[in-house]
This record gives sequence, C-alpha cells and structure tokens, in this order.
Amino acid sequence: MLFIQDLKVYFFSDNRVARALDGVSFEARKGETVCLVGESGCGKTVSALTILRILPQPPGRIMGGKVLFNGQNLLDLDEEEMQKIRGRRIAMIFQEPMTSLNPVFTIEEQIEEAILVHERVDMEEARQRCIQLLRDVGIPSPEERLRDYPHQLSGGQRQRVMIAMALACGPELVIADEPTTALDVTIQAQILNLFRELKQKREMSLLYITHDLGVVANIADRIYVMYAGVIAEQGEVAHIFHHPRHPYTQGLLASLPNRVKRGKTLHSIPGTVPNPAYKPGGCPFHPRCPYAIETCRVQFPEMCDYGGGHLSRCPVLHKR
Repeated sequence: MLFIQDLKVYFFSDNRVARALDGVSFEARKGETVCLVGESGCGKTVSALTILRILPQPPGRIMGGKVLFNGQNLLDLDEEEMQKIRGRRIAMIFQEPMTSLNPVFTIEEQIEEAILVHERVDMEEARQRCIQLLRDVGIPSPEERLRDYPHQLSGGQRQRVMIAMALACGPELVIADEPTTALDVTIQAQILNLFRELKQKREMSLLYITHDLGVVANIADRIYVMYAGVIAEQGEVAHIFHHPRHPYTQGLLASLPNRVKRGKTLHSIPGTVPNPAYKPGGCPFHPRCPYAIETCRVQFPEMCDYGGGHLSRCPVLHKR
C-alpha cells in the first residue's frame, strides 16, 4: 500500500544543510501495523509529514526519492490532488491533541469538517456519523460530548477525539505520531487496545511512530528502527526483539525496564543523536557504538540480510 523509496529530505538555514532523511526506505502493506522507532531527532516525524506533503517548505526540501501510495507517487501530485487524499485516504493522528484540536470549535464541528469536505452529506447525517465515531472510539455519552470544547475533555478523551477525526472518512492508511506519549500508562494501554480493535474492524493499515519499544511489542507486525535519518534495522517483531542485529537496536532493548532489573541501574546508550547538520562520516552510529572498528568511521554500511525480511546496517555484527 505504502512504499517509501530512498527518500531524502534536507533543511537549509544559515549556510548549513541538515540531512533529516538521508535515503530512507520502508513499506506498509494492506492491513498491517508498521512501527517507526527511534530517539527524538532521528527523522520519524519528518517521514510522516513528507508522506502527507505537509512538510514546511522552506526550510525543508525534498531532495529525492519516491512516496508511492497504491502505486501513485505522492510527490508528483499538485496541492489540489493531495487535498483529495489527506483525511480521506491517508489520515494522521498528531502527538499532542491539545495543540492539534482547535480550542474555539466544538468536538462536533471538528470531526464533521473532514466529512463535509470530502463527502456530499447533509448536516444531520454528518452529526449521526460523528456520534457513531465517538462511540467507536469508546467515548461515553457521545451525543453530549459533541457539544463540548477540547478543554472540557481529559487527555485520553481528547486523543480518542483525534482518532475519531482520523477515521471520519474511512482512510486506508492512518499515521499515528506518538499518540500516547502525553498519557499515563493506564490510558496508554487503552488507546493501544483501541488501535488494535479499530484496525481489525476497519481493515486499515497503521503506520505507528514511537520512541517506546514497549509500545511496539504490543501493536506492531513489523518494525523499522531509525537512526540519524536512515533505517538501521528492520524486520518482524520476533526478529527485532529476540535477535536484534544492530548495536543501536540492542541498546534500545537493553534500556527497557523490567522486573528483573528492579532496583538496578538501567542501561543507557552513551552520547546523543548527532546533529543532522554535522553527521559523522561512515556509519552515523559509530561514535556511540561499542563494536565500532576503523571501517565504521569511514565507510557507510550497506544492509546485511538475515533472511525473512530481517535486515541490519551493521557488517561488524554480521560477521560474528
């Protein structure tokens, strides 16, 4: 359904070039959940904004690659053609619902907007669909909630409203950009269960962006681990969790808390994600990598194939 091929997105400012995406490739098949995982600043959100063509230009600029949606390159479409796709065929759920929802419009006005823009329905039918959408996402007394404003809802309810807005026109693909980051653990679990139920019920594809591998374990079919604007490792959930073959993935997994580690100091990956404008030569992870050799400092690594769709950009571990 979605195929990203060698996507490059750079940001230009003050005589500097920040290579936010530096040849990213990934795909999402019909009916599956794909997770993009990585630390802040690795390029996850830029990928999502580029797919929907809502990347601020300038300072951003798409330098190359393709974004194929059902075989059609979205980068070749004009703005009018993209407006027919946004919300109707591809929808996005943003990270912070309080800043994404408009504080001066009711919940009903904000949900029905997408319906009225993309479909020819009267106001009463649009209202009934809004009620059903709120019911589908688990909001009690939906008829009453329609008259509420965002500030009258809890954080979990606002996120459910965002999900209802995304589903309003029955999209084939939903992009969720860290939708549970600002929620407590209990509400987070409820939202993840809701995603699973809706995906099965509506047979849609889900591109889920997160930095939390604990979330990934509960929802993903396949995982793409991003680092410094490139895909470091990819594969099915079982491959990534049980046989990680990139030092960055291993570091992320080792950093997860669990009962065995209770009372012990948690592992942390030394250093930070490099500034996109000042990436190191060779493998971008080599300054933080415990396995780095001289080749890693000068040569950008190709993907190593472990079979079954499991690929890793680390030739050092591939030889072990």
